[in-house]
Parts: sequence; structure tokens; C-alpha cells
Amino acid sequence: MIEGIDAITYSTEAWDDSAKFFADWGLKNISHSTALQEWETLNGARVNVRRTADATLAPPIEAGPTLREVVWGVRSDAQLDALATALAGAPGFKDQRSTLGTVQALDPHGLQIVFQKSAKRSIDIQGVATNTWDEARRIDKPSPIYDSAQPIEIGHVVLFTDKLDAAEAFYAGLGFTTSDRYPGRGIFMRCSLEGGHHDIFLLQLPGKASGLNHVAFTVRDIHEVFGGGLNMSRKGWKTQLGPGKHPISSAFFWYFENPCGGLIEYNADEDHLTHNWVARDFAPSPTAFAEWAIDGGIDGFTRRQPKVAASGAFLTEKR
Repeated sequence: MIEGIDAITYSTEAWDDSAKFFADWGLKNISHSTALQEWETLNGARVNVRRTADATLAPPIEAGPTLREVVWGVRSDAQLDALATALAGAPGFKDQRSTLGTVQALDPHGLQIVFQKSAKRSIDIQGVATNTWDEARRIDKPSPIYDSAQPIEIGHVVLFTDKLDAAEAFYAGLGFTTSDRYPGRGIFMRCSLEGGHHDIFLLQLPGKASGLNHVAFTVRDIHEVFGGGLNMSRKGWKTQLGPGKHPISSAFFWYFENPCGGLIEYNADEDHLTHNWVARDFAPSPTAFAEWAIDGGIDGFTRRQPKVAASGAFLTEKR
């Protein structure tokens, strides 16, 4: 079974901005040189930043700063063997099980994907309990206020695609399961039958080429989404949209512009699915994308919404 995302690699020339950004985002710096930055979430998932022309990377799927590689973790050697068989005919296939313990190939967009036995750590972290009308789970204890966020893991990646059917078939062939869909427009897929709502979302827009939309980082609870977002606002980083709540996946979100390319998201309270889940179809619309959302974010100092002109643009409507 695929466990989830073990690591991602970005490429950019905004070197100093990227270092400041990921420090403010709440990642732990592991190393920093002129060629490589290594960052880590609380459970050990890695975020690597390299130069755009780095010869160790596969060609980029789009111009400018972007995502260059996704490393997926598995539980066992047997699962790695099965993935090697499934990927054997794919472009860029390399079987390095005997040396690096990895199998890699290019997905239909040309994005390099790697599979390895997961290196993530088990950690004991608890989000705040929520009191509902019928059950008080937080007793004699106020809910927390976070000054900043410390992402627990890399939750999912979202790719623009111009090959939706081929991309869905490719990832399904590796064991991914469709959770929900915008027919002809987007596919939410999870990497195991039981787990979070999606680990990858493939979004096809008319006239839009393949590329990165965003990478999501999971935090403890909705309060950390707010605390992390307010901290990023105080640090001067630009909100793209949020905070808000998705009706598909039920997750709370806050999106920022990322100097390494695309957007980046804090999220929490995602739906947990099992083999009993039946995939649903949705028509793309602002209300399908967000139950509610604040355009322009919240000012980190005043804790109020800035006076901004609402764009009305949502992820599924971007051109």
C-alpha cells in the first residue's frame, strides 16, 4: 500500500525568498547550500529546493519555478516490487531497488515520481477536540491559539493536466483510487483505500497546459490553519485565497503564493474514507470549490479582512 508523500522537490531561482518562505511556513531546515535546500515536516516528510537548471532533475513540466519530483512512500519491499512491475514500460523508468531502494518513472505530464519504503516517522500529535451539540469532547479546556504553524505532513499535490483520462488511468494502475470527480474536468484520487480524501488532484481546464497548481500541508486542526495563515500574513506573504472550507473533502484551507511555484496550502479536518466510500460527481463551480472563503485573506496584525476587491476566481474556474 502506498503510504502517502514522502518528499517533494521544487526548482526555483528565488533562492533567498524560498529559504525565508519555508522557515516562515514552519518547516525545519535540515541543510542549506547554494545548490540545495532541505526542509522537513514534523513527521519527516522532506521538501527539497534545487536550482532550475539542476542536471539531477528530470526536465520541468512547465516554465518557471515549479514542482520537479514527488516521492511516494510504501510499506514493504513486496509493494515496491509490484510498483516496479507496473511502471516497467513507463517513460523514464529506472529500477534502483538494489542500490538506492527506489523505483522511478515519469507520469503522463513528465513529472518525475519515485517510490521508496517510507522514511516518515510515527509521531504523537493531537489536534484540539471539538464540542458538538451531542457530545462534549473538550472539557475544562479552551481551544488553542497558534502563533504560527508547524506542518505535520505533506498532504497532497494538485496538478493542472491536459491529459486527464491518461493521468487517471496511470495513477489507477499504480493503486490509486478515485474519491470524487468533476466529470471531464477533475479527479480526486487517494493512494490507498483507507485514508484522507485525496493525495493527488488532477485538474483539466480548457486551454491550460500541464503544470503545478498547489501542494497542501496538513496541520493539527482548524485553529492551526488560522494561526499559520495569520503568521504568514504578518510576515508579508500574499494570500491567494482563504481561510475557507471545501465542501468536497470538508477540509479547512488557506492558500498562499509560493516563490517555488504554484500555490501552497495549510489544511486540516479532511474527510477520512474507506472501501465503503462511493465516488461522487460534481459540477465545477465556486460553491463546489468552497463552501465559504475569504478573498484576500486576513490581515495578521488587525485580525480583520483587508479592504480588497474580490476577484470571484476559484481554482476550478482559473484560466
